[in-house]
Amino acid sequence: METPFNDRGVSVTRNALSSAGQVFPLRDIVGVQVVTVPKNKVLPLTISSLGLVGAIVGGILSSPVGMVCGTMLVVVGWLTWATQDVTHRLMVKTATGEREALMSVDREFVERVGVAVDDAKAAAKA
Repeated sequence: METPFNDRGVSVTRNALSSAGQVFPLRDIVGVQVVTVPKNKVLPLTISSLGLVGAIVGGILSSPVGMVCGTMLVVVGWLTWATQDVTHRLMVKTATGEREALMSVDREFVERVGVAVDDAKAAAKA
C-alpha cells in the first residue's frame, strides 16, 4: 500500500488520516479546514495591569514589597505574551461534527496535510 503523505507522525493513506493517535477514515471526512488561533491577549494584559497597579500602590505607600511584586507581575505578563505561539489547527468535518485532527505552529505543514487529505479523497473517488 502506498502512503501518499507521512511526515511528523501524521500519515494520509488512500483509506485514512492518522494523526496523534486518532484515525479518521477518508470515507467519513466531508471536508478539512485550516484554522489559525491567535495569541491570547486577555491573560497577559490582566497580569500586567494588576502588576502595574500593584507597583503604583507600592510606590504610593512606600512599600518595597509592593513595588517588587508589581514589577514582577508586569514582567510575567510580558513573558506570557512573548512566549505564546500562534497555532494552526486542521479541523476535520465529518457527518457527526467537526474535530481537531492536528495542531502545529507551522501553517505550511498543516496546509500540506489538508491538501494531502483532499488529494487522497479525490484519488479514492476515481
